[in-house]
Order: sequence, then structure tokens, then C-alpha cells
Amino acid sequence: MKMLLANAEAWPGFETTVEHLKQGGAGIDAMVAGIGKVEREAKVRSVGYGGWPNMLGEMEFDAGVMDGSTRQVGAVGAVPATLPVAALAREVMQHLPHVMLTGAGARRFATERGFAVDEVLHPDSRRVWWERLQKEMTSAQRAAFPTIPLAPLSHAITDPERVRDTTVFLGRDAGDHIGVVTSTSGWAWKYPGRLGDSPIPGAGFYADSRYGAAACTHTGEMTMRCGTARSIVLAMRLGRTLDDAVKLAAEELSELKGGFLAGVVIHAIDAAGHHRVVNFRCDEEIRYWYWDERMAAPELRVAGAIHC
Repeated sequence: MKMLLANAEAWPGFETTVEHLKQGGAGIDAMVAGIGKVEREAKVRSVGYGGWPNMLGEMEFDAGVMDGSTRQVGAVGAVPATLPVAALAREVMQHLPHVMLTGAGARRFATERGFAVDEVLHPDSRRVWWERLQKEMTSAQRAAFPTIPLAPLSHAITDPERVRDTTVFLGRDAGDHIGVVTSTSGWAWKYPGRLGDSPIPGAGFYADSRYGAAACTHTGEMTMRCGTARSIVLAMRLGRTLDDAVKLAAEELSELKGGFLAGVVIHAIDAAGHHRVVNFRCDEEIRYWYWDERMAAPELRVAGAIHC
């Protein structure tokens, strides 16, 4: 059964992906096409052109792609001057013997593959970034910026819209191939070079067409510590139901001590066509898009809370 699951912010590209799947398109191609629209949509404040810069006012993008039938992965992290980073991650998967490229090396590869050098910092994002940063600095720090220690500021600055929501697509195509595609601009005001879970296979995403797939949003620092996405798929391989696998992953998150702890959203599907989206300790209502071939149109649904 063809199906597609994505977080609420994925809407600018969700219908595009659904149409590709309806026409029999390959799942990875369909999801990369859809997420490419999200990456260029200024109204989505956690991905691509609409995202927020790091502490230096620079945009750095992360993305991951996984084919659950081959378990091939492509990932990129902290990529400058490039909006379609999910497509770039797919290029890594298809044309290099590596799994991940980061920073300047990822941008060099993008140029080799014909990707344009994009304008990536939205003028309003730049304005909000500088106004917010100035409030945390002394006059001496403002005068010396950016050649000041940044770490002392990292605990004071919060996301302007409390957004840490990676865009994630999980789907199964007509050939029963399950895959995952992710893309994000990461935390607002993050320390330069920070990677979250979005480009990390096993943490922010994982797919195995025999069993299912999972992807996470919000606090990647937690899911990297637990290997959350891989834990869910492995639990299903070991005979757990989808619900039990997600519950196990949430229990692991609840056992973490120390470090930065906040909310996580888990998105998961299994090979039988079931899906589950859960809100673990997020204060806000979490919504997501769902479609399968039995439905006339996609539906926006509310994730259930999970307590451990």
C-alpha cells in the first residue's frame, strides 16, 4: 500500500510527493521532490530559506536520505549556500562511496554536481537574529563581535518561535520500498558547526523496507544519545509491534540524565501499513500529515502524547 507520513510543516511539498506516489513514482524521488519545495518556502521557519541562522548569522543546513530496500544512506551537514540539501544528500548516496559530507566539502560536491550557489539568509531572519543577539551581549562584546567567545551566549538565546522542527517524510511506494528523507536548518542561534540528529542515520532517521521506518524532530541532542530511529526499527525486527517499538524508544529518552533535555516527536511506520506519531514532552500541540492510497486527500492529524 502506497503511503506517506510527514510533519505539519511539510505541507508545501506534501501534495507534490503524494502526486508522485499516485503516479507510481519511486518513493525517494517523490519525497526529495516534495521536501525541495519546503526548503524554498520562506514561511517554514525551521527549514531552508525560512530557517534561522547560527550564532554568527550564517545559515547551515542538514539533510538525510535512506533507502530502506538497500539501506543505502546519503547525508550532509552544516552545508552553506545550498537550499536543496535533501537532493544533495541523495547525490552523496548515489555518487560517492561515503555516507556523509559536511561543511565546505559538501558545498564543493554540490558545485561538482551542478547545484547553484543559493542566497540562503532571509532578510527578516537576519534582522531578528541580530536584534536578539545584541540583547545578550555587552557593549564590549558587540564592538568585538564576531571575534568573541560564543559558548557563554549559547545558553541564553532561545529560538524566536520555539521551532526545532526538522521536516521529515516517511513513505512507501508502489514497489513496497520504504524510505525516509529529512531536511532542516537546525536550531536558531546554534553554535557554528552544530549537527543535530537530522543527518545522523539511526538517530534522526532510519528505514528498512522489511520492517518499517522512523524519523524524529525537535531535540536531536536526545535522539542522538539513544539512537532513537534505529531502536524503533530494530525493535520491530525483533518482533515488537509498532506501538511497542515507539513506546520502548520513548522509555529510553525518559531515562536520559544530564545534558540538554526537552521534547521529541517520533514519526514511525511499519511494513504492514500502520503509522504512529507521538509527542514526547513537547508543550505545544503536534500535528502531522498522513495519506495512503485509500484516501481521497491527505489529512492533517494531531499526534498523541506519550508518557513514560
